Amino acid sequence: MENNYSFYLKKFRIALGIVFVALIIFVVLIGKTVPKISNIFSIQNQYKTKSVALKDAERTLESLRENAQRKLEESKTVVKAIFRPITMGLDTESAVSDEFGEILQIMRDNKIKTRSIIYDYDPADDNFVKNASSQYHVCKVTAQMIATYSDFENFLRSLYKHEHFLDISKIEIVPYQKNKRILLINLEIKLYAQKDGGEEAADSP
Repeated sequence: MENNYSFYLKKFRIALGIVFVALIIFVVLIGKTVPKISNIFSIQNQYKTKSVALKDAERTLESLRENAQRKLEESKTVVKAIFRPITMGLDTESAVSDEFGEILQIMRDNKIKTRSIIYDYDPADDNFVKNASSQYHVCKVTAQMIATYSDFENFLRSLYKHEHFLDISKIEIVPYQKNKRILLINLEIKLYAQKDGGEEAADSP
């Protein structure tokens, strides 16, 4: 009888040991699995969030492109005074320098960063140069810029309100691949200044 008791007690201890080991293994597996599951859910949530943000950015970019195109078309129909330098008889670079300084200030005020700026003085394909070169200086400015959506929109608004006549010739906008909230912009504008005897208003030749 005692031998049977010892036999069953030994079996019970072995079974208890097996259950204990299994419980430890189960706890370890749960400890490893739960963070992985949480990580999967976290990745899914991040993907959903980024997808929504990307779609919002794409809609905003399209809206901004439409607005930029509208501003470009409107700028061609608004009649404004052409900039008149304080000192007359200057060459083109000197004559438009003050006007360009005002454009640079608009860029700074709206937190626009410039990557490069190219100047083309009195470009041969400009109508003012073709038809009224004796009356007007012309400077075509091609600027590569970096800005957020809102800053660039404010910049366009300020440029449109600028007191002197200018021609927004081209606007190209693409989102920065590493950060869709940032824009890479190619902007081409033409600045004008009167020569001696130039007209006060911008009636395009």
